[in-house]
Amino acid sequence: MALAPRLWRFLPWRHGVTQGLRFPTRSTGSCVRCGPLPFRGSEVIGKPRTFERGLLFSALSYLGFETYQVISQAAVVHAAAKEVGEILEQADYLYESGETEKLYQLLAQYKESEDAELLWRLARASRDVAQLNRTSEEEKRLLVYEALEYAKRALEKNESSFAAHKWYAICISDVGDYEGIKVKIANAYIIKEHFEKAIELNPKDATSIHLMGVWCYTFAEMPWYQRRIAKMLFATPPSSTYEEAVGYFHRAEQE
Repeated sequence: MALAPRLWRFLPWRHGVTQGLRFPTRSTGSCVRCGPLPFRGSEVIGKPRTFERGLLFSALSYLGFETYQVISQAAVVHAAAKEVGEILEQADYLYESGETEKLYQLLAQYKESEDAELLWRLARASRDVAQLNRTSEEEKRLLVYEALEYAKRALEKNESSFAAHKWYAICISDVGDYEGIKVKIANAYIIKEHFEKAIELNPKDATSIHLMGVWCYTFAEMPWYQRRIAKMLFATPPSSTYEEAVGYFHRAEQE
């Protein structure tokens, strides 16, 4: 029994509790002073207003955290967009300066990018390195297929990019040199489709218009044996006329 008073002094709810609540005894009906009740509602949750304020502060803290997350994510996206913008500026400067290999080395660092503008530039840079005289035949072949993959990914990321359509068409044409006459003729339909789409998206792009003229001239100038093969392989092989080619060339010069 001597232990009870000692424990009572250390109970956390001892202070501030109204002591001496009286209950009737069964023997006399008189009231006796009982020990303090260990728990009351206010001791568990505090005063109602205090409890409500606690809930309000908790809710505001949660909303504040959610807002922080949204702002943080927006900041990351903005920073990423800013970084891509700086890379593109540097890439365009190197392209205009004729720094082909430096441009490729810069953009190759971001070959896993999801940005269409960066990817089609990487496709162009890969192709340009492949065209260099000092590039070996094996390296050239690898770069040509690499360029096509980048152009394809650029198109998948943004079908509204005229440049992605243009470089996809160019890269498909390059690959045809390694895959035989049948594939090359079959790809001609795809090439034409993407050049036309590029012109539709950007009617002022002289390069796309000129290359469409090259396409027309190529099939107007097709040798008889290739034309015969095309007829054997396809019911309606691609065809064009010199007039169509000249029309595109003239239009490209005006842009």
